[in-house]
Amino acid sequence: MMVLFGAETPMPTPSMTVDPNSVTPGPLGFAVIVIVLIAVVLLIWDMNRRVRRVRYREEVREELDAEQAAGEASAAAGADDAASDGEQPTSDPGR
Repeated sequence: MMVLFGAETPMPTPSMTVDPNSVTPGPLGFAVIVIVLIAVVLLIWDMNRRVRRVRYREEVREELDAEQAAGEASAAAGADDAASDGEQPTSDPGR
């Protein structure tokens, strides 16, 4: 009888079956990734600019509305003061 458990069996060494140059992206893949990266950065930059512009327009619109409301309130207060003094406010500038 042979002793099978005591003998070491040789391990097969793995061999390369695929060419490592054919599975890497290479310079073309690198160029495509750089182009995509530049496009994404430009899109983000443009989006931030547009969002900022919309935000500023909204702030200006709110300021104009507040000024208009204050002007109307002061005009109404002036008309109320004139009515309490016994004068009648004239809405027609030709009178």
